[in-house]
Amino acid sequence: MSKILEKSLRDARKEDKLTMGTKQVLNSIKNSKLIVLSQSIEQIESDAKKEKIPLVNFQGTSVALGRLCGLQFRISTISFTSIDEASIKSILKDTEAEEKND
Repeated sequence: MSKILEKSLRDARKEDKLTMGTKQVLNSIKNSKLIVLSQSIEQIESDAKKEKIPLVNFQGTSVALGRLCGLQFRISTISFTSIDEASIKSILKDTEAEEKND
């Protein structure tokens, strides 16, 4: 898993700059800067593409994504509501490299 993604998730959670959960992300998709999916959710994928929001397909389970955020429950979808462009590019680059290595 991308160390940059891991750090960005922790920082955004501390600063309350994340939206978590499928329904919540769908309702606030226009405010999203980057979306992380633990599983394929067609509605979010199509809406994100329409809004030109980058997507990261998290390679772990929804339980692992929840734990990464410091939560004791499953999280299938997270959107960053505030993240700088440099971090987005780094996360996308790291996750693409990881996918190539798998």
